[in-house]
Amino acid sequence: MTQQSDFIVIGGGIAGVSAGARLAALGKVTVLEAEGALGYHASGRSAALYVEGYGNPGVRALTTASHDHHRHADGGVLSDRGLMLVAGADREDDFEHEHRDMHLDPITLEDAHARMPILNLDVVTRAAFSADVWDIDTDLLLQNFARTVRATGQIVTGAKVEAITRTANSWQVTAAGQDYTAPKLVNAAGAWVDEVARMAGIQPLGFKPLRRSMARLPAPGGLDVSTWPMVFASGDAWYAKPDAGALLVSPSEEDPAEPHDAWADDMVLAEGLARYEEMVSEPVVRLISNWAGLRTFAPDRNLVIGRDLRDPDFLWCAGQGGYGFQTAPAASQLLADLVSGTASELPGDVLAQLLPDRLG
Repeated sequence: MTQQSDFIVIGGGIAGVSAGARLAALGKVTVLEAEGALGYHASGRSAALYVEGYGNPGVRALTTASHDHHRHADGGVLSDRGLMLVAGADREDDFEHEHRDMHLDPITLEDAHARMPILNLDVVTRAAFSADVWDIDTDLLLQNFARTVRATGQIVTGAKVEAITRTANSWQVTAAGQDYTAPKLVNAAGAWVDEVARMAGIQPLGFKPLRRSMARLPAPGGLDVSTWPMVFASGDAWYAKPDAGALLVSPSEEDPAEPHDAWADDMVLAEGLARYEEMVSEPVVRLISNWAGLRTFAPDRNLVIGRDLRDPDFLWCAGQGGYGFQTAPAASQLLADLVSGTASELPGDVLAQLLPDRLG
């Protein structure tokens, strides 16, 4: 028996679930997720940070517009973290423009060492910091949006899409042997968005998944890392973040990949950890675990939100890259505003950077 909705959303990461929550005010929503749980791929492998000065202008505008939701909705999902940028002598030129772009204030090396006591001050020559950076409780944010979807619609996991058919007035999606129909189809499939578009007979927009790896290390030197800031090394050499008593370290790579359940490349991880070790006093003695995720970007690295240029009942919610959680409230609201015909609170120049028709 075919199940009917007003909207079918393909993808159960933060993009799809937030989109479904906003669209729930406009009709019944069905979210289809191929995996057995929500947020399995990129959403479940995020560094989960809210940084208003991070990303290009379109990303920053969405991040700023998401702040009130992150801070206040459902009790809020933000907690203090802070962000520190460090550089060695070979990266001081990068440091100069990066700390300004990210609105970080230069600090003394002594202050930097106090914030992260394993910094090697024989190597680190510059540092900058801002306290106005927060951790995002990603699971809470995802579940809050999911609760809104389920109040009037449904989320179906283990529902890999097998076929998409365009009829005169609706879309029919077959997933795990079940048929679903709706007048509007939302493509929020992360690394698979162009594949979903092809299945639907829609022109792909050229999204590129890029792999990023992560290692989970025991707390260096047995120290309490809970109050350490997120630390970026200039030039995207590496970044590190405290996490539940351990330290996450990423090589910060962007290696092209096909859509798949990603895993870390051992050599890339080793090279990134070596760059990290050059700037700290505690060696990496073992890994607790490692993983990778796919950060998917449009050709211009802006999000793609709204109606397809050729079929207005096919909606894109894609290209979140590494910014999905921090932009989700505003990006999903924009999608709902475009569907309902409500004027967006975002400036016109920002909208022009986000709408699908910019990509032809």
